[in-house]
Order: sequence, then C-alpha cells, then structure tokens
Amino acid sequence: MDKIFIQNLAARCIIGIHPWESETPQEIRIHITLEADLRKAGESDEIADTISYSEVARKVLAHAETAERLTVEALAGDIARLCLEDPRVQSVGVRVEKPAAVPEAQSVGVEIERRQGDF
Repeated sequence: MDKIFIQNLAARCIIGIHPWESETPQEIRIHITLEADLRKAGESDEIADTISYSEVARKVLAHAETAERLTVEALAGDIARLCLEDPRVQSVGVRVEKPAAVPEAQSVGVEIERRQGDF
C-alpha cells in the first residue's frame, strides 16, 4: 500500500489531566501516516488525484490547537477520525507526543492505527 506521511507536526494546545495543563498551552508533536492508493496521482501528476498533505496538516493543526483534550489517546483518535473522513484514506497511523511531559524522557505519547469503518 502507498503511504503519505507527515512527521513532527508541531502544535501548541491545551492537553492533560493536571490543573496547570488546562491553563497553559504546551507543545505536542504529531506524526501521521496515511495509507491510500496513489497510482492515479503517480500517473497523472495532478494534485487533484492525491491527498494533499498540506490540507491534512492544516486540518489537524486547527483541531489540535482548539480541542482541549485530557489525554493524548483522545486527541490521537480525533486526528485519526479526521483523516479517515477522506474516503481515499484506507488506514491511518497517528502518533502524538508530549515532549515536556516527563522531564527525564525525550518524549512520551501514544501511537494508534485506524481503518475505514472503525468509526
């Protein structure tokens, strides 16, 4: 299967269970892998025949920066659902990281995979 990926998409959002996390936006990193059949775009060389990664990134950032979720699991699920709204996306992998959540670690987070029909 063909893949489109977005790595290290940086967003600032309200996310977390601690009181301070509901007041101060923090940086998160989002990684997305979309699985789709990209043969038509490869043959036509037309943007209309593919999934625009810039459009996906814009939608994901708009959601992440306004969602105010308690868990990265919930945010990852939101992002997967958003990506699967495009019927050409057969499956999506989403990884959401909170780099500052555990000072001793470079980053912590979750990674999920969802398919068309999961929602």
